[in-house]
Amino acid sequence: MNHKKVLSLIGLAMKAGKVKSGEFATEKAVKTGLAHLVIVSEAASDNTKKKFGNMCLYYEVPIYYFGSKEGLGGAIGKEFRASLAVIDENLAKAIIKEMGSPIGKNE
Repeated sequence: MNHKKVLSLIGLAMKAGKVKSGEFATEKAVKTGLAHLVIVSEAASDNTKKKFGNMCLYYEVPIYYFGSKEGLGGAIGKEFRASLAVIDENLAKAIIKEMGSPIGKNE
């Protein structure tokens, strides 16, 4: 997995307006069916990881635990973010291709 390329693709998705970031926006994107991919920081609390893990399993959304809060935030031009959702199918597929098979959903 190429970390720089993944962060670059996340940044591209953000510039295209196809990222929802932060816990509440990510949760809403998953529950309303907008999310095609969820990324949670490896540095997020165990509670946050469990919450999104269970939610993504239930709603059949691929989830990855990737990078630091600062790294995810920096990729989208924010200070730090523990979670984000990609709401564009093609951009989500490009990121998934770069990251390998997801935890939550088997394609």
